[in-house]
Amino acid sequence: MESIGPVCLITSPSVFLSDERVFMSLGILKVAAVLETQKISLEKLDLSGIENYEEIMLAHASRSEAECFGITATTPQMPAATKIAGVIHRAHPDAKIILGGPHVTLVNAAHKKELKRKVLGRAARAKDVLLCNFDILVAGDGEEAIFLALDENTPKLIDADDPKSHLFLDSQRLSLMPYPARHLVDVDSYHYFIDGERALSLIAQLGCPFECGFCGGRASPFLRRVRIRSIESIISEMKFMRETYGVKGFMLYDDELNVNKEMIKLMWAIRDLENQMGEEWKLRGFIKAQLFTEEQAAAMREAGFCQILVGFESGSPRILTNINKRATREENTRCLEIAKKYGIKVKALMSIGHPGESAETVMETYEWLINAKPDDFDVTIITTYPGTPYYDDAVFDEKTGAWIYTYGKTGDRLYGLEIDYTKIAEYYKGNPEGDYQSFVYTDYLTADELVKMRDFIERDIRQKLKIPFNPSVAAIRYEHSMGQAGLPKNILKTVN
Repeated sequence: MESIGPVCLITSPSVFLSDERVFMSLGILKVAAVLETQKISLEKLDLSGIENYEEIMLAHASRSEAECFGITATTPQMPAATKIAGVIHRAHPDAKIILGGPHVTLVNAAHKKELKRKVLGRAARAKDVLLCNFDILVAGDGEEAIFLALDENTPKLIDADDPKSHLFLDSQRLSLMPYPARHLVDVDSYHYFIDGERALSLIAQLGCPFECGFCGGRASPFLRRVRIRSIESIISEMKFMRETYGVKGFMLYDDELNVNKEMIKLMWAIRDLENQMGEEWKLRGFIKAQLFTEEQAAAMREAGFCQILVGFESGSPRILTNINKRATREENTRCLEIAKKYGIKVKALMSIGHPGESAETVMETYEWLINAKPDDFDVTIITTYPGTPYYDDAVFDEKTGAWIYTYGKTGDRLYGLEIDYTKIAEYYKGNPEGDYQSFVYTDYLTADELVKMRDFIERDIRQKLKIPFNPSVAAIRYEHSMGQAGLPKNILKTVN
């Protein structure tokens, strides 16, 4: 391992967000932590919130001693990540540029699905675009794949999204991984609060086994297979974060906490740590509505949960069927009622633009929100990401020039426009003032009509339910919807 090195790891900016300094990107910090265990010299460049990120990248790449640059990117970050790769290649033509993260994982999963069907479609083209812009692609778990990526004779694609591969982490190995190397970023520049208490995020588990049509990674074991850290490792990290960074707030940034059969035991362990340290935690996390029980709510409240985020998605039974949500409107209402009974606030995560969406189904969502009265909500227009059934199972229609996804049980359709995800991210932002863009439409609503209805719901319900509008919050996909203000103090750290 001593022969490797220095390596520069880069967090791409998220220019579509109102505030990029809310949650630090933990995936690349987990990779950094593993490299540190092998005494590899690291440069960590955090470009979150940096407006002139290309200029900063050029200046750093021109003087950096690194021969390998690793970039992480979600799909909406890809335009920035692609520009960063271009800048590095200009300044350092011989550098090896590695792309990891959710986008390449989703594209690879979609491509493998095409290969099984013996069809080379748009996922193959999307993968080729990535191979033209980046030297090495890492799909799936990066913690051990990074060493293969740094090797001189590595393949162009490293598939760590295969449970049969030694690179794919199981729950036991996940539990033994070092904590994310948060010390490599300016932690104090990240500003996130839960009920007024400063908070940081952590990841206790990976994966969601459900099959919602709009959700990415349904064909990716990395995102589909549930892998859960041991309770001991989670508690140990929380204690470390309290002692190191002084936080008493924790955002459990997991897909659905209550898919973990041991969740209640985890809640009691968190409460015990709270009592042991003489603290009062403020916690927040995601749960699955139809799995939520009073026993879970009581344990979460005891552990310090102030708020849960729930992807109810729609108030229309027809749309809940079409998105394969496996939750009824009644189950969603019951979830809200349970949370309120135990004093836990609920943020309802809603979306429109699904197969068969009409003015009537959108208004059913409107009426459900009015009657259910969540403490907060947001409404997004769906995007057909690579790796979602809406993308993977769509068929191109010459007449309309759109990709059409048809839900087999009802025959309802969704039309998606082709997007070059390395260039476009406008689908991923917006506010009730009307700058939202839709790249989907249905047989009943045009793209413009979807935007108008979405804006109406945001404005009208906030007014009726007296939920203030925070421009940092609305219309950002729910994983990134909890923004407060903050500016970075420094963006580069080096560890030798």
